[in-house]
This record gives sequence, C-alpha cells and structure tokens, in this order.
Amino acid sequence: MSLKLGDIAPNFKTQSSQGEIDFYEYIGDSWVVLFSHPADYTPVCTTELGKTASLKDEFAKRNVKVIALSVDSAESHMGWINDINETQNVVVNFPILADENREISELYGMIHPNASETFTVRSLFIIGPDKKIKLMITYPASTGRNFQEVLRVIDSLQLTANYSVATPADWKEGEDVVVVPAIKTEDIPAKFPKGFKEIKPYLRMTPQPNK
Repeated sequence: MSLKLGDIAPNFKTQSSQGEIDFYEYIGDSWVVLFSHPADYTPVCTTELGKTASLKDEFAKRNVKVIALSVDSAESHMGWINDINETQNVVVNFPILADENREISELYGMIHPNASETFTVRSLFIIGPDKKIKLMITYPASTGRNFQEVLRVIDSLQLTANYSVATPADWKEGEDVVVVPAIKTEDIPAKFPKGFKEIKPYLRMTPQPNK
C-alpha cells in the first residue's frame, strides 16, 4: 500500500555509511529529509549529495536531519562519499542508508516499475518530529532535485504547523501569508496583530507571524 501525506513513516533498521541506523531513533525530536538515489557512483546523485552537504547549516538551523538511501552496500557508499567530497568540495556529514535488498525502497514506494524495475526514482520525504509524512516529492532518475525548493517547503511546513496560515504560490521566508479560511475575518486582528489585507472574503493576507 502506497504511503500518503499524514501517514506514519514506517520505521526500519539498516546499515549505513555511519553504522547501523534505527530510523525512529535517528529522527528523535527533529524534522527529517529522507531521499533516495538510484545507485552509487551516479552523476546526478553525486551533485545532489554534494549540494545537501553544502547546505548543512541551513538544515541545522531548521532542526532538520538529512538521510539518504541508495540500493548499494554501506561499503560502496564509503567509496562514493570520497568521490563526492573530492568532486563537490564538501564533507558529506550525514548517513547514506544501505538498501541492497530494496526492503526500504519497497516500504516507501521508491521503486516505480514502469520507470525502472530495480532502481529507485528520486523520492524525497519530509517527516515531522511526530513521525508523520508531511511532504513527498518524486522526480525521475534523470532530473536532479531543487534543494532551494526543499528548504522553501520546510519553511512553509514549519510555519503552517504552528500558525493558522497557509503559504501562497512561490512564497519565500519573510513574505506575506494567507490566513486560513477557518478563521473569521472579524477574528483576524486578535490572532494576527500585524494587520491583514482582505483581497476577497476568502483571500486574506497577513505578514508572516513569526517574523
């Protein structure tokens, strides 16, 4: 059965480039980005893991841990990490899960048979501290991910988890947000003292409340 938004992310234990990982223990009270790669020593993945490593501070300030997965062995991952560090001028500081038997890939629906019988597509899951799946993005194996978009959606997810707002198209941290329809217009001033603008009765904008 395929995973859906709001589902509890399945737990697993497996070897990784940093030893054995129990996924729930790894999550702890953090947010997590779990993302898959078709195989070790693949060119697009090499750039993606390098980009992820370069964004270490951006993930850390959002209380986000990153964990990658590839359908090769932990030993293979170690050699690949050396290549990533060398070619991308970074230090990969997060684990890459070993999934040689593809159990985790199957558990999370990372293999799409019509795209490839054996390799994972570029699945990315954002999982909250409550272990629930908050967001899923799936790219084909040929298209590298946009990590600025990953950071943007994390900002939106963390904001909207704590305030009665939604984020509009192309929203970025610091921009105005949408007041959710469940809040009556007459109740907005008490909840959002920075003020609001009513464009339509169902479209009310307010400055980002935690800025």
